Amino acid sequence: MMDVFDVALRLVAVLVVFLTFPLIIGQTEHKVMAHMQGRVGPMYAGGFHGWAQLIADGVKFAQKEDVVPDGADRRVFQLAPAVALIPYLLVLIAIPIAPGSGVGQVIDAGIFFVLAVMGVGVLGSLMGGWASANKFSLLGGLRTGAQLMAYELPMLLAAASVAMAAGTLSLTGILGAFEWWWVPWQIIGAVVFFTAGLAELQRPPFDAPVADSEIIFGAYTEYTGLRFALFLLAEYAGIVVLCGLTTVLFLGGWHGPFSGELGWLWTLLKTAVLAFVVIWLRVSYPRLREDQIQRVAWTALVPLALLQIALTGVVKVVIQ
Repeated sequence: MMDVFDVALRLVAVLVVFLTFPLIIGQTEHKVMAHMQGRVGPMYAGGFHGWAQLIADGVKFAQKEDVVPDGADRRVFQLAPAVALIPYLLVLIAIPIAPGSGVGQVIDAGIFFVLAVMGVGVLGSLMGGWASANKFSLLGGLRTGAQLMAYELPMLLAAASVAMAAGTLSLTGILGAFEWWWVPWQIIGAVVFFTAGLAELQRPPFDAPVADSEIIFGAYTEYTGLRFALFLLAEYAGIVVLCGLTTVLFLGGWHGPFSGELGWLWTLLKTAVLAFVVIWLRVSYPRLREDQIQRVAWTALVPLALLQIALTGVVKVVIQ
């Protein structure tokens, strides 16, 4: 009976994180962009510092009409937002937050699990682009697929470097083997992993698949109301997952002063700092062209990831 209660408690905790953290990231992005770019609009809703902007956005999405184009594949069109969102919920189950029982479920091949499930989320954009019966949506979906194929490889190679260093594929095992001198040693892999994750989430400057000035809004052009809101929620949930994984793999996760009692706090702080960097990049860099996005993946990130694996192998041999 206690085992059932423990599992239920962990699942509830994961669900609460899934329902609240992406919204917090979205609200933070409103405020950070407002300050960095001098946008006064997000500072008005609700009075003090525009605290009700997120509520206003939610009400706006709920009031919009749910439209399905006449020529669309109706079932695929309606299913796409859920396919884009649910995988990030599954990934959160495997990310350790604190030592001991601070993880939804310990998975022996945790790295393979999280990367495979994150790749499924991109199918939501592909489904939406194909099913919309809109050439701009289809083009956005094809760009999404091209980015997935280009950036999945360096992301996997960077994660493999950490697994090689720790001698395990388990996320909790990696944290158990973590040493602070790994941070400078694995910094190249960390940059590759984080950059590839941004590209898979189609975050600026890798947002060519949703380029409003070229293809309106890519795979999401025909979506309205709550279905469009689900795609946005999937993006912010992806930010939480990406920053959490980067924290666990490359920044020591819960490791820090008094990690036994405050390990969960260190994980959240590191994740929050990385989420701020994601927002900062959005307001700092212009959109890359599609050919530039592919060039970054194949001529920069893949060689750097291979270099990191070679360096990890050399260091492991020297240590042993």
